[in-house]
Amino acid sequence: MAIPTEELQALTNKSIIELFTLTLDSALHGATTVSRFHSGVGLNSNASIIWQGNTYDRYPLTATGFEYSGRGRLPKPVFTVSNILGTITSLMAEVNATTPFNDLQGAKVVRIRTLSQFLDAVNFPSNKNPYGTPDSTAELPQEIYFINRKTLENRNIVQFELSSALDLEGVRAPKRQVTKKDFPAVGSFINVDCWQLLKEKKLIGLVKILQKRDLNIL
Repeated sequence: MAIPTEELQALTNKSIIELFTLTLDSALHGATTVSRFHSGVGLNSNASIIWQGNTYDRYPLTATGFEYSGRGRLPKPVFTVSNILGTITSLMAEVNATTPFNDLQGAKVVRIRTLSQFLDAVNFPSNKNPYGTPDSTAELPQEIYFINRKTLENRNIVQFELSSALDLEGVRAPKRQVTKKDFPAVGSFINVDCWQLLKEKKLIGLVKILQKRDLNIL
């Protein structure tokens, strides 16, 4: 289904399109599943968005707190999703039947952002992107997070706190929390590839934080 013409009129070639994937792991959640959806950021449309051949369905959600301040800890974004039909409550109940009190903890959330000018041509009438040339490789670096805990649940919304994949302290395993007290090496090692990536992305504030922790480079 192509994006309706009236909704395209609000776009520019520089509109940022925000997409998400939610991956459940069989070891934690009883089954491995991947859900893809978009928040409407940059494109306030109920139509699905096709990106890299995958379909991202519109789902009511807000995701905030992704900014790196360069001071203190890594960000812990807040991920709020609609629960009007009890969809998320039902999903958590299904997961909790396998892993009691899990509440989707440990599920991987990937944030993907691209510009409208790079969207697959199939999204547009006549299979032609009017804003530029489709390029499925043109996206900002993907941001990988894991659900750390559920912070709110009611009949309208469910809210989760996310942790960055780079945040190695306080990593939660099923039914317990791993800390430096249990394993002194937790949070103390980072491999060379990850270190180089941090420098290339010019996350200087984050690099300085890691240096202060006297990290050992593997």
